[in-house]
Amino acid sequence: MLENKTAVITGASGGIGLAVLEAYLQNGANCIATDIGPCPDQITTILKQFPERGDYLQADVTNSNHVDKLFSHAASKFTSVDILFNNAAIFDMAPLLESDEAMYDRIFDVNVKGMFFIMQAAARSMVTHSKSGAIINMASQAGRRGEALVSHYCASKAAVISYTQSAAMGLAKHNIRVNAISPGVIDTPMWATVDSLFARYENLQPGEKKHAVGEAVPLGYMGSPKDISGTAVFLASSGASYITGQTLNVDGGNVLS
Repeated sequence: MLENKTAVITGASGGIGLAVLEAYLQNGANCIATDIGPCPDQITTILKQFPERGDYLQADVTNSNHVDKLFSHAASKFTSVDILFNNAAIFDMAPLLESDEAMYDRIFDVNVKGMFFIMQAAARSMVTHSKSGAIINMASQAGRRGEALVSHYCASKAAVISYTQSAAMGLAKHNIRVNAISPGVIDTPMWATVDSLFARYENLQPGEKKHAVGEAVPLGYMGSPKDISGTAVFLASSGASYITGQTLNVDGGNVLS
């Protein structure tokens, strides 16, 4: 489905990003994976299966020099960038009256500023080299509603949805499609942190929140990263050639829209 296409995947070291990296490679794409740390073993293992079509570059999405080097590297290695899976994000939470400026800055620097400038850099590369492209931003069901303990994260993901719509309108003339995926509760390594924070602020036992949110999904269970990677492959493919400006809910029925 993605033969002769080159994808950049941010936040690739685990969970959803890792699943999308593997799915893109399996579907024929060349891939540049990136994350804030050195290349982890799980990415090395995947890339060994596709030695001519995969690479890793350490980068901080909030650092403009790193972003420029990322897309220069991708273009020099594979000529063009055709797909962006814009996934890097962080999570934190606190009661509204206790939330501080430092938490706000951390979340918005990565989830909004980093997301936007990675998207902009990808679009510039696509306009220059590909003359078309597909950008997929990672939103969240948290961006569809407010939550008392998660105000900054919810707002940051609402911004992703809004920027996706604006970018789709701004880039349509360049034949660049921009969409987002809004996951529900997905069983990734990050849920250990999320669960521990909810346990602290809601006086729960470890694991109690994770179990409860899984049971509350209409389909009755938490999703897996592969549930997201399938949608990411579709949105990057020619099968989605007439879809832009949309945020697809992949959440087991949690949000109806």
